[in-house]
Amino acid sequence: MEITEFDALDDGAARAVVAAWAPVPRWVGAVVAGRPYGAVSALAEAADAAARTWTDDEVAAALADHPRIGERPTGTDAAARAARTEQAASADRDDATTAALRTGNAAYEERFGRVFLVRAAGRTAPEVLAELDRRLGNDDVTERAEVADALRDIAMLRLGRTVA
Repeated sequence: MEITEFDALDDGAARAVVAAWAPVPRWVGAVVAGRPYGAVSALAEAADAAARTWTDDEVAAALADHPRIGERPTGTDAAARAARTEQAASADRDDATTAALRTGNAAYEERFGRVFLVRAAGRTAPEVLAELDRRLGNDDVTERAEVADALRDIAMLRLGRTVA
């Protein structure tokens, strides 16, 4: 959609669009309330700045329904469609990589108590696996920051794919 269309949406429709980028209610409200933007760059700048204020609890809540990396996202809503697109490149993998992702996901969830989140768009399955292995070595504080960064990266990617 064009930025003028986004700016003209009623609040409910705009909230639905923004929530598909990242389901963080306070952020969704701030992005919607900031309209009209007039330019995609202004929207992106405001959305990015607001995303940098996410709390650990907000990020954790946003991850509650996020699919595991390497698993086919289900559902028909905008967020599920976006996740399928983003994970498409990493979906082409051999059995060994699939097993390693499954094992890595389990190890990550055991260590950090949440689903592993990475911007999968543009990455191959071996690249995603290498990132998972690297991040398993993080301490909890470092990893919380990396998860928030990954969620923001995904939100900004989705924003860019949605509004022109």
